[in-house]
Amino acid sequence: MVSQTAEWVAVDWGTSNFRAWVFGKGDQLIKLVTSDKGMGSLEPSEFEPALLEAISPFLGDDKTPVICCGMVGAKQGWQEAPYAQAPCQPASVETALRIAAKDARLDVYVLPGVSQDSPADVMRGEETQIAGFLAENPRFDGVLCLPGTHTKWVQISAGEIVSFRTFMTGEMFALMSKQSVLRHSVQTDDWDDIAFENAISDGLSKPQMLAARLFGLRAEGLLKDLRPASAKARLSGLLIGLELAGTRAYWLGQNIAIIGAPNLSALYASALRLQDAPAELASGDRMTLSGLRSAYNQLIGNSNDS
Repeated sequence: MVSQTAEWVAVDWGTSNFRAWVFGKGDQLIKLVTSDKGMGSLEPSEFEPALLEAISPFLGDDKTPVICCGMVGAKQGWQEAPYAQAPCQPASVETALRIAAKDARLDVYVLPGVSQDSPADVMRGEETQIAGFLAENPRFDGVLCLPGTHTKWVQISAGEIVSFRTFMTGEMFALMSKQSVLRHSVQTDDWDDIAFENAISDGLSKPQMLAARLFGLRAEGLLKDLRPASAKARLSGLLIGLELAGTRAYWLGQNIAIIGAPNLSALYASALRLQDAPAELASGDRMTLSGLRSAYNQLIGNSNDS
């Protein structure tokens, strides 16, 4: 029978959601605890009670290491974890913020995000996925793409984040498909692969035409009965194509890996494949946990050394 007492806890604390993996002896997963108590719904004083609500049934009498990543370390979070400055190693426990919890059973560490001075850029949460990928692929040299609301393109060399750029492609797609005039044209769960591929080429080869191409989706819906599936796929393809035009210096001729949710990662992989730029895929959830585990291993390694 697996002990129900936690040896350590891995926490991914985002803006909207909370996830905690509770591990017992032998790194056996006891339970995955999830809730909607993300950073956006909590005041700083409410973070520790929210954490205890999730994991207190698994705490013993001794201190339990809790390794956290994500927006819990933002200015609006529990406590602000200062950014590590690129170039740097991602998600190192040596640069983590150690929070003085009121409950003596908690030993809480918040992994830092990463910042870049020129051009100014930040990430918080993605660095842990990067650390997880590098823990599993220590010899990787190339570029990581982390698609999402704010997609990151990250240059990796010698195990370090050398530079990165953020593109608001996911947020632009959400805004246009839900709040712009295009919302009338793209409301469907269906998809058109050919329309997506053609739009990738249009967005990449003629980025200056983006605004006109976008309104063309509405016009074709009114005048030519453009199907919502085709309009939605073209909207996505135009925006990702624009992003690829802006990141050409990152991905052209490089080893590429994509870390993220399966469906979105597959779209980016398809777009890159059209440019003869194949990419390997890695699960974002798995890389997050792998990065948190890597930080915990650093922690216990440091403890054993002392």
